[in-house]
Amino acid sequence: MTEKKYIISVGTCHTLGATIEKDGVNFALWCPEAAAIELLLFKDVNDDSPYVISLESKIFKSTYYWHVKVIGIGAGQIYAYRITKGIKNSRFAEKSIELNKVLLDPYGKRVLFPDGYRRWEETDEKSLVRNALKSVVIDMDDYNWGIDTYPRHSLEKTVIYEMHVKGFTADRSSGLDDTIRGTYKGIIEKIPYLVELGITAVELMPIYQFDMMDARPGLSNYWGYSPMAFFAIHEQYSSDRSIMGPLNEFRDMVKALHRNGIEVILDVVYNHTSEGDHRGTTYCFKGLDKHGYYIINNGYHQNFSGCGNSLNANNPVVRNLIIDSLIFWHEQMHVDGFRFDLASILTRDKHGAPMNDNSTLLSIDANPRLANAKIIAEPWDAGGLYQLGAISGSKWREWNGKFRDDVRSFMRGDCAMVKPFVNRILGSPDIYNEHSVDPQKSINFVTCHDGFTLYDLVCYAEKHNYDNGENNNDGNNNNYSANYGIEGPNDDKNLVSLRLRQAKNFMLITMLSMGTPMICMGDEVLRTQNGNNNAYCQDNELSYLNWDHTPMQEEMFQFTKALIKYSNVGQNVQRNIIKKRCLEDALRSAKIQWHGTKPFQPDWSDMSHSIGFLLYYPKEAVYAYIFVNAFWKDLKVEIPPVPGQLKKHWYQFVNTALGNSKDVSRYYMSTRYKAGDIIKVKDHSVVMLLCPTA
Repeated sequence: MTEKKYIISVGTCHTLGATIEKDGVNFALWCPEAAAIELLLFKDVNDDSPYVISLESKIFKSTYYWHVKVIGIGAGQIYAYRITKGIKNSRFAEKSIELNKVLLDPYGKRVLFPDGYRRWEETDEKSLVRNALKSVVIDMDDYNWGIDTYPRHSLEKTVIYEMHVKGFTADRSSGLDDTIRGTYKGIIEKIPYLVELGITAVELMPIYQFDMMDARPGLSNYWGYSPMAFFAIHEQYSSDRSIMGPLNEFRDMVKALHRNGIEVILDVVYNHTSEGDHRGTTYCFKGLDKHGYYIINNGYHQNFSGCGNSLNANNPVVRNLIIDSLIFWHEQMHVDGFRFDLASILTRDKHGAPMNDNSTLLSIDANPRLANAKIIAEPWDAGGLYQLGAISGSKWREWNGKFRDDVRSFMRGDCAMVKPFVNRILGSPDIYNEHSVDPQKSINFVTCHDGFTLYDLVCYAEKHNYDNGENNNDGNNNNYSANYGIEGPNDDKNLVSLRLRQAKNFMLITMLSMGTPMICMGDEVLRTQNGNNNAYCQDNELSYLNWDHTPMQEEMFQFTKALIKYSNVGQNVQRNIIKKRCLEDALRSAKIQWHGTKPFQPDWSDMSHSIGFLLYYPKEAVYAYIFVNAFWKDLKVEIPPVPGQLKKHWYQFVNTALGNSKDVSRYYMSTRYKAGDIIKVKDHSVVMLLCPTA
């Protein structure tokens, strides 16, 4: 049988990647140090004898870019690249490119895995080609979005739910069919649960294609913080593995979430790739332009990510790739926002030094096509750069690591923490002290994927990561956690009750504080990882959400739901006091008073473990009095008067010491108190009283 011949033309580099045109496909690629490139066209993903289009003539190269148009092909064409020759007399060519290696397209919309794929390549040429990852031409217009619209919740109305796509429904207790457990489609089936909980946005842990084999032998990369491609969907989370299947299933999920008023935020990793350092594999960036894509000094990868390499994000070509990727996911996939893993790496220059101006973060902030997208930074990296409160650009919001640590410390009873604790619940004015900073600059969280779950935070004083195969040396040692007397699970009723109170306390404080609250998947039902605070490689029941709830777990769910939905502590109350131009104005309008066990006598000493505060919600015309007892003993507290309205009564809104009830109305407008009454606030508990003034 005669092999098919392809007609080619010069093409253009106006758009990088594979672009479908009327009569064929245009391919364009950045590779400045190559003198000759091959475009490989495959019949299928296991093809070891591709059709080779050799590009050596200068007509196929415009300065740094290679391009060619292939007539008569279209969507579904599988392809890859191979560099066959470097530029002579170039001091960068041999160091920056890799010859005769099959390489992915950095702008490819899908990564295809051959049958029996192994991370490390074979020795003979045919095995090498067959085992190589491949890209595929995608028609992004081949999908009907219908009337999908972005919910566009303001940040003061936002409650974020950080979740893992697979872990959310993978457990058999989810009750889903085996074919859709742990998939984008599985999330669609569980949207009623998210609606009932009341969250307004899901923050999905990485869904860019990653290599699940990128972990220790016998384990797998579960979290996905090791991207292979920045435009390609992770196919293993799809119940449909056809070429268009994962893309369509993801878009179906986004559309379904949007119909229910839930935004989709992606946790994105633009700080490193899974190619690792000089010992790691090569499938794309290393082979095309290692010194352009990565921060390399003296021939060695600079490891500010803790994962072997660091992306050279402020190289103009890499910056463009990052922004093009964000625009793709926002416009083509209808994603509402992005959380940037180790965002501080994106401020480093080609030598690894931090940049004060003109960093990629500023370019993202100012890009008009991302104007309506939420952008959130993890404002630090693994190289010691800590930029909390210093991420440039008014759109950027930040994961507030100080909120997590200071709230944990105060609530477990640490000394000298009352002042830091108060700063955190007030929106961290000591960190965000610019007059122009709005009250939602801080993303408030006590737990996230990285670290203890909420219930493990109150059950374990030490990490228990032996299952990870690193002799318990991995994971953070500074957890600010406590077991309250006994490590791990225990049936002692008093201990169990205390732990439940603390879990409720953390949830209430997260929802109550100024800023945007975020909760971690399963914390609403006291999910445990048995003390493992670094479950990145635990793709099993340890990491999955269990849908079978004990009465205590159901109580926690109802409490959390009440906070979010019925009390609107996370939405309406906060919105009414925070709809101000800046944090300073919001705090002034709140008319805050500070109290101790006696009115107007707060204890600010280093030995203080409690604080009371009174504030006003103007729009609702409601005063609130909150007393936080992080002490290990019950306290007798005298209730202060309602400002200017001595005859008004207080009504109990929340008391975290109450329990064993599924009736959420129990937390709303129940017991009545007047100024001067003495109430007992149980150890490790929070009481919140309200007084309507209208």
